[in-house]
Amino acid sequence: MSSSTGTPSPGPQTSTSPDSAPSGKTVPGAVPVTRSALIWTALAVVYLVWGSTYLAIQVTVDTVPPLLSAAARFSTAAIVLAVILRVRRGAGALRVDRRQLAGAALVGVLLLTGGNGLVVLAESGPSGVAVPSGIAALLVAGVPLLVVLLRMVTGDRPGLLSLLGVAVGLLGLVLLVLPSDGPGAVPVAGALTVTAGAASWALGSFLSGRISMPADPFVATVYEMFAGAAALALIAALRGEPARFDPAAVSARSWLALGYLVLAGSLVAFTAYVWLLHHAPVSLVATYAYVNPAVAVALGALLAAEPVTAQVIAGGAVIVFGVALVIATERPGQATQRRQRADHRR
Repeated sequence: MSSSTGTPSPGPQTSTSPDSAPSGKTVPGAVPVTRSALIWTALAVVYLVWGSTYLAIQVTVDTVPPLLSAAARFSTAAIVLAVILRVRRGAGALRVDRRQLAGAALVGVLLLTGGNGLVVLAESGPSGVAVPSGIAALLVAGVPLLVVLLRMVTGDRPGLLSLLGVAVGLLGLVLLVLPSDGPGAVPVAGALTVTAGAASWALGSFLSGRISMPADPFVATVYEMFAGAAALALIAALRGEPARFDPAAVSARSWLALGYLVLAGSLVAFTAYVWLLHHAPVSLVATYAYVNPAVAVALGALLAAEPVTAQVIAGGAVIVFGVALVIATERPGQATQRRQRADHRR
């Protein structure tokens, strides 16, 4: 989900593990080096896994209908997480009131159906129409900029450096999608689709801290994923995707990529992220917001031969710099305190 700056990630954050182990306490006799090693291991997981989900989405939709694949991803992850919570915590693990359920459902639809669903759609299709995975990651990286704008609309007054970061980041978005004749030209329609998805993600992130939500991040994520998956399945059905889906025609690569999105992207990296929020400085955890796009661009170039042009480098660098300014200048009490997803995010 997102912090007050709207940095994408897969869920809220108020506990450290599915069995609600105590967090934030130093174990007597613990070796600092061990804690440091754990922190950097968890960061590496978040950096690499969430940075690689964009490429995994591209591989999945190569032979699986896009929205159907997203619905399968989030419904499967929700079932697995719900079972873990039920086994570890007992019968009342998933109990929430109606307002919390409605809040989680709304946020799930905005984040996963609007946010992730539009990104998946943009990454599907033939070459020249589909948005490369690295470009998609750079466009989604602008979510914190959009959240700052939403805060301004509702009367909040971000600091001068935050506003500067927004201006710089938006300039980077423009640079990234400027029409060009080279092989690395960004499909404008696809870029606008990803941007619409980022706007939906930003709105979900913004609302998540202002409406009634389940207090536990894992419980909230279960209901968000169920709601998002249901909406994705409905839209997929309206698009006729189930009728076009032939399991026998799905490649082994696509099945493996879908499994990776479920297990690594939606479960393992999210758990590592929530653990980090309780054991590492917020400023360090927030670095994933501008490391992940770099990882996505690098993996797209190395594994999918996606072109990395001067325009991509320049636009991407400006976007990341703008996001870094926004995150660095947010008040510590705001940054990455309540919620962040994704799709993980994505």
